[in-house]
This record gives sequence, C-alpha cells and structure tokens, in this order.
Amino acid sequence: MALDPQVEVYLAYQSGLNLPDVSELGIAARFNGHEGLDMAGPLGDGAVISHRFITTPTADVAVRIYTPKSPGPYGGFVYFHGGGWVLGHIDRNDAQLIDFADRTHSIVLSVNYQKSPEHKFPIPHDDCYAGVEWLFANAAKLNIDSALIGVGGDSAGGNLAAGVALRARDQKVKLAYQLLIYPATQLNFDTDSYLTNSEDYGLRRRGMIWFWNQYLNPNDVTNPYAVPGTATDLSNLAPAIIPTAEFDVLRDDGLTYAAALREAGNKVTNRNFEGQIHGFINHAKMVDASYTLRSWIIDQVNVLIKKN
Repeated sequence: MALDPQVEVYLAYQSGLNLPDVSELGIAARFNGHEGLDMAGPLGDGAVISHRFITTPTADVAVRIYTPKSPGPYGGFVYFHGGGWVLGHIDRNDAQLIDFADRTHSIVLSVNYQKSPEHKFPIPHDDCYAGVEWLFANAAKLNIDSALIGVGGDSAGGNLAAGVALRARDQKVKLAYQLLIYPATQLNFDTDSYLTNSEDYGLRRRGMIWFWNQYLNPNDVTNPYAVPGTATDLSNLAPAIIPTAEFDVLRDDGLTYAAALREAGNKVTNRNFEGQIHGFINHAKMVDASYTLRSWIIDQVNVLIKKN
C-alpha cells in the first residue's frame, strides 16, 4: 500500500526541520527537536493526573499516574515510553494515556525510566519492572483488581514491556496482557523491513543500530530480558497485543515476535497498519490513523480484561 497522504505531509514537515540522524547527533538529539513532545493531540478530561517517585534498584524514578474519574475498582496498566532507550519522557504520552485510562477503566502508571547510554541495560529494564512491582504492591490501596494488570510500551518501550513480561512469568507474576507497539525485539538489521524502510520514513536503520548500541553491553546481546527475540522459552506468557506499521524498520521485529509467541502457544492479536510509519501513535495532531491505532489498542485490551 502507498503511504498515507497525511504521513507524507508529516514526513515533509520533519524533513523541513533539517535534523541530522540521531546516529550523527548522539545524545544531543535530546535537546534539538527529536523529542517531538507536542504531536499527540489534545488532552481528554477522563482521567486525573498525579505525580510521584518510586524507588527502583538504582534510583528514585519519576512516575505519572492516570486515574479515571469514574469510581473503581479499576484495571491497572504500566506503560514504558519509546525513544530508543536514549530519548523520550513521560510528558509525550499524556493524551494517549488519559484516553487509555478512561476507556479501559484502568489506573495507568507511566515510568520515566533512566536513559542510556548513561544507564545501560539492565537499569532501564529494572526501573520498569520496579514499576510493575509497585503497582501490584499498591493495588488494594488504589482499588485495582490485580488480575487485570497489564504492561505495555511503544518502540523501545515495547522492547521493555516484552522483557518485563518475560521476567514476570519467570517470577510467577501473572499479567493480564502485554501491549507491544512496534517493538524492538531482535538484532537482525537485514530483515525486509529494515532494508526497504532504511532511510525515508523517519526512524532509520542506522539510527536503530545506534540506539541498540547505546542500550546494550556486549554481554547483553543474548539476554532475553534485553533482546526478547533471543528467548529460548516463550511459553506461558501474558496474552500479547502487537500493532506494527508498514513503513517501519521495526515492522518485522513485531511480526516475527508475534509469530514466535503464537507458535509457543500464547494468545496473540496483531495488526499491521498499512501506510503508516514508526511512531505514529504519537502523531495525532497530523495523522488521523494515530486515533485509529489508539482505539484499536483500547478495544483489544478491553476484550482481554472483559470490559466490553
């Protein structure tokens, strides 16, 4: 399928910013427009936002909590934002997570995990898992049904969610679902999606290689919590929801992981969004399909937590 015309306009807008690739800028990309904090669209009014810190193995980490305005009991959801483990911040997900909290009747905990390369694996992973532990430990106080707690994230956050889901299974923590939005799951940079979408669609192949190099130490490349596609046992995992984008270098990461999860006997729902690019869940100001993706995700979660 051809690119969505609204995506073409978005890419032209990005091109007009004349930003070098993140692999050329390095961590300076945090300060020159690569963050894109204002593209997710207007904020709804269906949830109340609060802020706090939680203690993780190496730091006190900021989290943002979204509580539906309607009374509980609630489901629960722990979210990890994208940005290649280097960029990003919980600010960029308010619009999406207010909607998610309201429409799934879930309290959402968004974790501002520590960033690489200053904090390589396992630090971001440990921060995210600590968020899951915190939500389970405080479920009764927050009026959350602990049987309805899931995890999720986009891009690098999808990677973190997949790793957290593996660790939760290993530690006998039962998750209701894992939401992996165009996740980074493997270190194969010669897939069809990496090669055909390598330069012209926002996230580049060279940029993704650079991001992985910031996140991993050499001895982490076969650790399934860091690189979920290397897992030798994918059985008994939480049901997975995996949306991917046609013109995304990570498309085949998501499709391959969905197939492997399904082959291992897990429940998997996946959809490849034609005409779309990496990151489009954050582009609602310019791309209507961002809302389509948001609604599709919410519908799939509601099926799994039996809210429909």
